[in-house]
Amino acid sequence: MGSDKHEEQGIGRREFLSRLSATATGSALALGNSCRAEDPSSADTTSPAPPLPTIRLGDHHITRLIAGCNPILGYSYMGPILDQHMREYFTPEQTVEFLLRCERAGINAHQFSYRDKTADVPRKLRDRASKMKLICLHAGGEPQTSIKQIVKDTGPIAIVHHGGVTDRLFRQGKSREVHDFIKRVHDAGVLAGVSAHNPDCIKQVADEGWDVDLFMTCFYYLTRTPQELEKMPPVVTLQVGYPFFASDPMAMTNVIRQADQPCLGFKILAAGRMCGSDHKVEAAFKFAFEHIKPTDGVIVGMYPRYSDQIRQNAKYTRQFGKPR
Repeated sequence: MGSDKHEEQGIGRREFLSRLSATATGSALALGNSCRAEDPSSADTTSPAPPLPTIRLGDHHITRLIAGCNPILGYSYMGPILDQHMREYFTPEQTVEFLLRCERAGINAHQFSYRDKTADVPRKLRDRASKMKLICLHAGGEPQTSIKQIVKDTGPIAIVHHGGVTDRLFRQGKSREVHDFIKRVHDAGVLAGVSAHNPDCIKQVADEGWDVDLFMTCFYYLTRTPQELEKMPPVVTLQVGYPFFASDPMAMTNVIRQADQPCLGFKILAAGRMCGSDHKVEAAFKFAFEHIKPTDGVIVGMYPRYSDQIRQNAKYTRQFGKPR
């Protein structure tokens, strides 16, 4: 029915898709404008930037700002067209260059998912003398690349159970599967963690005293069931896709501050929804670092196609993430 309507308005399918693509590009440009200072390619230099504040994960010192992987994998949380833009931009070669730029900006850690597209990135980083510390997100279960194989191939300092899977298993009463995953990761000789969007999952793991080394904690509870969504306050605008509620960051950070383990907050910019202006980006970083523990960090996905998001995020981490 949708294509018939556009034909009636005199817009052919190809022209309509072309306009949609232009709209997505405009959205990407809007995201970039929030941190536009100069051409991102000219902003990068070969000289390393001053170090960022650090925290400890086990015996490792990592920066409080960690480069995320969602844009690299083409997960924009904005729709399929922007997803495609990200996938086209982040070729394996461009991904390596992006992470080397992050390292020169003072960021020494990257959260990644072991996928065909990025499986060779860790080796290529090592070939370029990178010292980037890697944190792997893994969904557990089968079919999955074995934990021991991932450790052999990529040398991560930690492997963390995937947040969306965690939420689902806990809801189904299968938290034991996540518990067993932690043991398998420790048996492989690296740090083990649990990621979740639902703060109740983090609270349960902490209250039950699981042997976890870290948590990954989403600032937005994106995996609510339809029944849970019905209980949320009504919103003024139509919610399409993922439900980002303004009250969620406070709920998660309340749990973060109660956890003994280091927590790595992610989606602090609401998957780009807080990038409408430089002021909003600054406010989001300020809120994050003021509401997590000094032993915690943040994971931020970056798409530096139109502006130097790397340098801007590093700047706000130095400003708000310094020890207090």
